[in-house]
Amino acid sequence: MRFCATLAAATLLTAGCLAGGPTARASEDALALNGTYRATSLGGWAKTNDTYHDEPTVVSTWTITSTCTTAQDCTGTVTSDQGWSAPLTVRDGALWHVAHDVPNWEKCPDGSSYPGHQLYFFYPVDTYGQLQLGSSTLAGTDRTLGPSGACGRNQWLVIEMPFRLDRVS
Repeated sequence: MRFCATLAAATLLTAGCLAGGPTARASEDALALNGTYRATSLGGWAKTNDTYHDEPTVVSTWTITSTCTTAQDCTGTVTSDQGWSAPLTVRDGALWHVAHDVPNWEKCPDGSSYPGHQLYFFYPVDTYGQLQLGSSTLAGTDRTLGPSGACGRNQWLVIEMPFRLDRVS
């Protein structure tokens, strides 16, 4: 009987070690983005309505806080030194999303202006631009969309630029 109790205890101990409770939490924490980042939208590779068109390169500083409830589901907040703050989400374990509205983004010849909806999509990459979970460098797209009908044109203005996010601290 004593042998059976020892065997049962050893089995439970082994199962507890293999279950990996703390390891799973550590991997979820490793996926979260937290800290200060340099955000760069590369204007030299910008597209306006799918046609290459130079735009100014935009460099800003983001402060990011996030937590992950699972390896697939993370949420947080981005605060930019450009004066905006927006929710941050990831739903597949790799592709982060940030969206916010830009007031007076599309300027019209008559002096009026319209807002733009700016979307950032980015994921962690290695030095070759391939997906690498846990990397401190992220790459993706900065896409801003103006409303159809703005400035008397029945067409959305869409500007899309390659985007890079580098951890500073």
